[in-house]
Amino acid sequence: MTQLITADLVELDQNLGNSPEDVIRHLAGRVAANGRASEVEGLFTDAFAREQKTATGVPGGIAIPHCRSAAVTEPTLAMARLSQPVNFGAKDGPADLIFFIAAPAGADQEHLKLLSKLARSLIKKDFTGALRAATSREEIVELVDNALADKPKAPASETAATAAAGGATAGAATAGAASGGAAAGGPRRLVAVTACPTGIAHTYMAADSLVAAAQEMGVDLQVETQGSSGAKPLDPAVIAAADAVIFAVDVDVRGKERFAGKPVINAPVKRGIDEPAKMVQEALDAANDPHARRVPHFGAEEQAEKEAAEKGEHIGQKLKRALLTGVSYMIPFVAGGGLLIALGFLLAGFDIALGTKANDILANNSLVNLPDGNLALYLGTVFFKIGALSMGFLVPALAGYIAYAIADRPGIAPGFVAGAVSGFMGAGFLGGIVGGLLAGYIAHLIGTWSVPRWLRGLMPVVIIPLLASIIASGAMFLFLGGPIAGITVGLNTWLSGMSGASAVVLGIILGLMMCFDLGGPVNKVAYAFAVAGLGAGSATNQAPWQIMATVMAAGMVPPLAMALATVLDKKLFSLAERENGKAAWLLGASFISEGAIPFAAADPLRVIPASMVGGAVTGALTMAFGVTSQAPHGGIFVFFAIGNVLMFIVSILAGTVVTALIVVALKRWAARKAVDTVENVPVTV
Repeated sequence: MTQLITADLVELDQNLGNSPEDVIRHLAGRVAANGRASEVEGLFTDAFAREQKTATGVPGGIAIPHCRSAAVTEPTLAMARLSQPVNFGAKDGPADLIFFIAAPAGADQEHLKLLSKLARSLIKKDFTGALRAATSREEIVELVDNALADKPKAPASETAATAAAGGATAGAATAGAASGGAAAGGPRRLVAVTACPTGIAHTYMAADSLVAAAQEMGVDLQVETQGSSGAKPLDPAVIAAADAVIFAVDVDVRGKERFAGKPVINAPVKRGIDEPAKMVQEALDAANDPHARRVPHFGAEEQAEKEAAEKGEHIGQKLKRALLTGVSYMIPFVAGGGLLIALGFLLAGFDIALGTKANDILANNSLVNLPDGNLALYLGTVFFKIGALSMGFLVPALAGYIAYAIADRPGIAPGFVAGAVSGFMGAGFLGGIVGGLLAGYIAHLIGTWSVPRWLRGLMPVVIIPLLASIIASGAMFLFLGGPIAGITVGLNTWLSGMSGASAVVLGIILGLMMCFDLGGPVNKVAYAFAVAGLGAGSATNQAPWQIMATVMAAGMVPPLAMALATVLDKKLFSLAERENGKAAWLLGASFISEGAIPFAAADPLRVIPASMVGGAVTGALTMAFGVTSQAPHGGIFVFFAIGNVLMFIVSILAGTVVTALIVVALKRWAARKAVDTVENVPVTV
């Protein structure tokens, strides 16, 4: 491994200027002069940009300017001991010890670990004292090399701090016990996450500082460092037992949903270095405060599903998780594409989709050479083509992210390829599901192979995608694609021929599914079924558009009905529910079924059945009236893409009124009443 620091990269007792900019530029020049960077200006620009985001001065007269830069050719550490200290933003004054860390844009993990280790050493007073007492550049290099090799024996408290900050649980627990355990009535278990934009220095220094401060206060603190040299996630049991969480970060916390519901202290990562004791005390105070800010529950359900998968759920749960992941990633491709196709039809007419008309217009015309001078026709064609191309990703995206849910990133490429093969063979939505599952499980299986160390780096980027693509897509071509395509054709033919009573029955079924779990698995299956067929709709085959209209209309009913119910009889709902009802008007009008979840969570046995009845009414009416929608989302705001929009509105209103009346009736006569101690109004229990 290349030596990180040499004597030529050290400046002793020099005056390098009066500002961080002067010092960083000088050290960048020294790095480049030693052949470790391709240019001075590029390295300086990246390093100074990082400095402007967050000052790199830390307590003890130290500064650690650092960056990743494409100008750096090998990981490098330059050091300066200044005769004239410079203010790098530390609270205790200017810095005389400057360590400039320059990492390549794609630095390997081993070098990044060493650089991170050095940064952690700088909070040790014996190490910085030795640096100030050194008499030669060679002595500086030796001190740094020894610190990186762990040759000096660190004090016991520092060793425990380092172990805990790296993710070990036993060290901090022992330290907490040794200090006397929890004080009477006071919380003594905390967790923390530290992270900075480059993940080299501040991430680890903040972790060590927080752990050291916590030990002095008799607190058991476990830290997860989300840095460039890797992260070991905290044990879920440790998180569950914690009284509060500290986020000392300058970037988003990865896996934030794991801490949902915990009292939280949020601050920049540098505060974890400058004021660790204050942050620990604030976390302890927050743990005792019922009104303290808490980590939101956003994404908690997905995280719970992921953790359950890792602990070994049964095959049905695994399939459900994979399918829902695929659908959720597919929807953004479809939503924009569907709306653009609808706009294209609005401006250019339905016949723009026939034959090669769209291609011919785009090939032979432009804004300066309009087709027959018709701007609307040309723009409509552009919108239609962009939308059609976006919709073309429907099946590959579905398959790709199903595979991703099973095999993580190595499964994405095989999944997309299998989905593309499915589309090529006409196997459509069903083929995408089968291809994605097949690609994901094959990629996962290959990833479990034991291979030589030299081959491990190639596995996720070359070997797994290559072999999984060949096997999964080959199976689609040779065995599976044809039969699935036959099933898809038969299903489309059956849907296209539906009319009268059979169409109404389908509308009822779809309406029930959309309102059963309000954005959950059943709801998403119905929505995915509608979206998958949207591209097959046309002026002569409107059945897929009718299904889309039915699904969207029924999905709008629950939130609109809950909003109406809170108006019809306010006393049946708490203050929080009445406030949610105000928001539910807009959520329902936008086709966001989840707007009814707060009501369903509080009273599922009344809200869910009532919603299903209203959804079934709306589904039946939209099918009976032949309402169509060329847009996959948007609710009433995509009225221009809805055929027979008046009956679309009537169907939604009918289902909304039915659900609202049933909810009010059930809450009045099918519920025991209690008194709300806050407002002294009756509420349902």
